[in-house]
Amino acid sequence: MSFTQWKKSNANYGRKLLHSGLEGAHSGRDAFLSGRPMSPYFNETARHAAAAAAIGVGIGLLGAFSANRHRSARALAYGVLGGAIGFGAGVAWESRDFGASVLSGALRNMSRTRDEHWLEKHPIDYA
Repeated sequence: MSFTQWKKSNANYGRKLLHSGLEGAHSGRDAFLSGRPMSPYFNETARHAAAAAAIGVGIGLLGAFSANRHRSARALAYGVLGGAIGFGAGVAWESRDFGASVLSGALRNMSRTRDEHWLEKHPIDYA
């Protein structure tokens, strides 16, 4: 097998693997949402993550004022950064079941594609 054939074969396999992973992620999303629209779920997730964002703002402000430099710009920056980190952590925590469902569907489909690829390369002769 020449390099160009090998490269083309691996590129096709990579595309097939990516496509199967995306299909699996979509099926995992659909299985989790059970026909409900996605935006209300994420609105609820963001609403629940607001508490974590408020805690992050508080911690960021405490970090800015603990340095004995009471600069309002620094305190504002630390508060915004803490709020962003807190919000991100809150969204990640609240949507962990959704993410697990999406990841599970993607890995299931990718595993099936890898098995098919292996069987193409290593055919089983039962005779």
